Amino acid sequence: MKISVFGLGYVGSVTSVCLADRKHDVIGVEANPDKLRLFRAGQTPLFEPGLVELLAKVYSAKHFTATASALEAIQDSSLSFICVGTPSKRGGQPDLSHVEHVSREIGEALRAKNAQHTVVIRSTMLPGSIESVVVPQIESASGKCEGKDFHVVANPEFIREGSAIRDFYEPPFVVVGERTPRAGDLLGELYRCVDAPQVRTTIRTAEAIKFACNAFHAMKVTFANEIGQFCKSHDIDSHEVMDIVCRDTKLNISSTYLKPGLAFGGSCLPKDLRALVGRSREKHVELPMLEAIARSNLTQIQNTIESITELGHRQVGILGLSFKVGTDDLRESPIVHMAEALLGKGFKLTIHDSEVELTRLTGANKRFLEDKLPHIGSLLGSLEDVVSKSKVLVICKNAPEYHKLTALISPDHDVVDLVAALKGAGIAQARYHGLYW
Repeated sequence: MKISVFGLGYVGSVTSVCLADRKHDVIGVEANPDKLRLFRAGQTPLFEPGLVELLAKVYSAKHFTATASALEAIQDSSLSFICVGTPSKRGGQPDLSHVEHVSREIGEALRAKNAQHTVVIRSTMLPGSIESVVVPQIESASGKCEGKDFHVVANPEFIREGSAIRDFYEPPFVVVGERTPRAGDLLGELYRCVDAPQVRTTIRTAEAIKFACNAFHAMKVTFANEIGQFCKSHDIDSHEVMDIVCRDTKLNISSTYLKPGLAFGGSCLPKDLRALVGRSREKHVELPMLEAIARSNLTQIQNTIESITELGHRQVGILGLSFKVGTDDLRESPIVHMAEALLGKGFKLTIHDSEVELTRLTGANKRFLEDKLPHIGSLLGSLEDVVSKSKVLVICKNAPEYHKLTALISPDHDVVDLVAALKGAGIAQARYHGLYW
């Protein structure tokens, strides 16, 4: 293909050179005259293992050229990457001035072009930025319509300094975000040279994925460091601890628990987190991220209560009471805390949980329930009974019987689904409320 890359910084130069090495003809567009002079000579001011040698190779093979002219680049390519920087402003928001400028340049160049063109956004921007900044700028400058005369596609990058070339060819996945079906087909074809699965999704989802990944990476570094501080205060080798932690690929290093929804609870997580944080305070060790977990978890419960309250109905049916499927353990169940708060606000509750039998509850499990919901016996009912007495149904457990609720609920029911049990089940959008979807 004939490709143009706007911005020959770190991402742009690696993208250009790697695509040129796959025999595509790449035109790099750079506004900085000093950088442009180097790239025009087949050189780069950037340090990245393998980049200098690969650039020299594709330059001598005439698969890479550099220019300052957006018009020349657009006319001589069918697909353009925007790879300019989005540095932070003082308040933390990305500075999109470079993106706006390049988008206008591309739009002005497209005004004089009759052929179809695809613009691919590699620059990191917050969700909604492509729709609110890039598309309007190109449409205004070109006088053309996105989706008809040209396509705009999101393609976040996942390359790391020091291993950028390998990461380009072997990313975890290739994300293609498109506004209309098939808009990303040309980009998908281009990435057939990359050893990774392709994920086709919406533009906003593609924009969000980059931030989710980087936030997760930052959290992992911070978590390891805070565990390191805790271990050091106890004269424990934290590297050995974390090495053993990482050997668990069923729970620790896996997709387990990584689904937005209900707050955590049960007899282990809240208790052990409190113990770890409490011991650290005794030893004057600050663990701000670990300390924030309990506060964040409480926020999830409060968000759920607010979502129910905002619907305006007083008759609420709670489906699921124990803290997860497969147990009758009610200790520190976020659902019990939520039910207690709703009762305190004057809501009329009915509750169903086929795994909770009051006559079988003993010890701390029984004491916790009696303390939080002393009149629980009068609140429990069959699934049919709970549905018939409620205006709002709150699904708190992903139990098999709740997947069949569509046969019981009426068009007048509001469904608050905290576990995505009925996501995609055909409930009217106005009546279906997911906590985070």
